[in-house]
Amino acid sequence: MTVAAIVQARMGSTRLPGKVLMDLGHGTVLGEVLRRARAVRAVDVVVCATSELAEDDAVAGEAERVGVVAFRGSETDVLARYRGAAEAVKADVILRVTADCPLIDPELCNEVLSRRAEANADYAANNMPPSFPHGLDCEAFTYAALRRADEGTCSPHDREHVTPWLRRESSVARVSIEGPGGHLQEHRWTLDYPEDYIFLREVFAQLPPPPAIPAWCEVVTLLDSQSEIAAINAMWRRA
Repeated sequence: MTVAAIVQARMGSTRLPGKVLMDLGHGTVLGEVLRRARAVRAVDVVVCATSELAEDDAVAGEAERVGVVAFRGSETDVLARYRGAAEAVKADVILRVTADCPLIDPELCNEVLSRRAEANADYAANNMPPSFPHGLDCEAFTYAALRRADEGTCSPHDREHVTPWLRRESSVARVSIEGPGGHLQEHRWTLDYPEDYIFLREVFAQLPPPPAIPAWCEVVTLLDSQSEIAAINAMWRRA
């Protein structure tokens, strides 16, 4: 069985164009996400799924520089892009993460993959409902489930966001990992706004450099001890 981590990435962003190739001090945002995806124990292959647009040549180039597979597909039909990427590497199970979350935790991703396998479920996640800091989100699903979603929905929203059909279709067997909840689910560790970038740059400046990958709870400890960092992008946190 082949488990593929597929990371969607593109240069276009209405709120923060080019964010996936922004510098974190030791490398790009995308490079860090791919590095962490490669560290997930259950993952056999990592794919960066980007668009066929010329502006995303740089994204494909960064993926190749890091040493992962670069797959190119539709800019807007991300569901079809995921299916194409999965088929390109003959994936049986897919771990989905996005390129704007450079603090993803390989052990948490592995836990979601393990939970899906143990339950023999079609789909697993760690955000049903949200209970971890926003930016640790990951999903795992079978290729068969991905194919069903691709064939089962024409909704532009579903096709852009990949997994809404899997999260609502009654015939899909789903499981979820429960996080700590409380104030931690209010934390914002993803990259959409300039304040998020300032926050992430400051966090990475305080963390041990590669090849270390601090666990997500170590980031919490850092932010608890330096509340001024946590306040940088507080205006964008989910309630």
